[in-house]
Amino acid sequence: MLGSFRKFSTSIYAKIVLGIIVIPFVFWGMGSTFTSGSKNIILKIDKDKHSVQDFVDFIQIYYRGIEKPSDGQIDELLLTFVGDKLIEKEIEYYNIKLSDESLANLIKSRKEFKRENKFSRVEYEKFLLQRNITAATFELNLSKQEKKKQFLDFVGGGLLPSKLLINLSYDKQNQKRTVKLIDLNDLFKEKVNFTESEIISYFNENKEKFVEDFNIIKIVKLTPELLVNDIEFTDLFFKKIDEIDDLIMQGNNLNNIAKKFNINNTNQYSINKLGNDINNNKVKEVPDKLINNIFSLSESEPIVLEEVDNNFFVIELVESKSINRDIKDENVKKSILLNLKTKRIRKSISVIINQINQNKFKKSDFDEIAKQKNAEIKTIKLKNQNDNDILKIELVSEIYKAPEKKVILVNDISFKENYLVYVDSIENVNIGENPEKYKEHLILSKLKISNELFNTYDSYIKKKYDIEINHKALDTVKSYFN
Repeated sequence: MLGSFRKFSTSIYAKIVLGIIVIPFVFWGMGSTFTSGSKNIILKIDKDKHSVQDFVDFIQIYYRGIEKPSDGQIDELLLTFVGDKLIEKEIEYYNIKLSDESLANLIKSRKEFKRENKFSRVEYEKFLLQRNITAATFELNLSKQEKKKQFLDFVGGGLLPSKLLINLSYDKQNQKRTVKLIDLNDLFKEKVNFTESEIISYFNENKEKFVEDFNIIKIVKLTPELLVNDIEFTDLFFKKIDEIDDLIMQGNNLNNIAKKFNINNTNQYSINKLGNDINNNKVKEVPDKLINNIFSLSESEPIVLEEVDNNFFVIELVESKSINRDIKDENVKKSILLNLKTKRIRKSISVIINQINQNKFKKSDFDEIAKQKNAEIKTIKLKNQNDNDILKIELVSEIYKAPEKKVILVNDISFKENYLVYVDSIENVNIGENPEKYKEHLILSKLKISNELFNTYDSYIKKKYDIEINHKALDTVKSYFN
């Protein structure tokens, strides 16, 4: 077996969990609330009552092995919980069922449970063991998920968008745009000089930002040469990988594993979430793809076997610690200057955005600001919404939301790139006779109609059911997790 959570994000169980999270938000609408009554009942939907324990169990499904949820996350999960129960009621109302034979066929068709392209009971049992769930629990979740899919097909299936909508979808992504832009970073250069007192003041007011978390880990890369004295990935090598994974699941630490397999080259590093050591040097021996796994380790589960790009690693958490960085640290000073610069740029940008939102910033203002600041106005042509030859794709997406002859301001999430943009012209396009593009935008148009239909269905459900939330019981749940 491989690590207990290895490749979880691509597994069938992950898909089930994600599906349960996403779908209920479509149907959730706030109903009435109540604060009195039994503290053991957190939710009523018509006459159906759902207990605090039901909701706690629901939360623990998503936060198993992860840090405790915050109050805000619990609020969000309550909405998901409500939506989940609403869908169950609709499934029951429409008598949507899944036979045992159909469920068995679903399980047998999953590639996770196949060996040599055939269903393997051993692989299925191993999957359940790795996730620490019973067959009954997994099959119940799978059955619920399949019923939800059937319900969604029932509500939104059979939709066929018109050629006009398909063409509009194609045009939205592929129309050509000519825009004029001013790089605001050139305008802001004169505003980013800061005194030493400003730097010290920012540091003193934000010391918590310069506390850095480090994990001290032991790590070993498992190669065929190390384990079986061979350069090839043989069956014997993978057999030993499985043995190591079994030992980890049995609670063995890296020292025990190293002793058993005669491994002498384990290494120890202090590493932060950027993959750097305490001296801010990159830990080249640890692949970036492993960083998240390293910071998912805990005292209760300190060791894991991970696979990255066909390489196997055993990682063990030795200790977690936090370091208070000093203002004399060169990287701290760089960070402060960057934050001060970003803060000042945001303030300047907000002034322009307010003018644009109030329709007080016209093309004449665009030209005037360029003249006053002696800024270059560049003209660029965008081939389509995915054209990132000159600008980042996130900036292009914002430009494609704007109408023709409109001034807008676009920037990336870090405010490192900021542009004042005037949409000079739009050249619309037609999908023509391209069958592949037609099929692609047929699907996109259908999804758009489906979303609109689900929003309508959401309104219908809000009127159909009486939803009551007990906020005293919700406070009890939050206290339980804090």
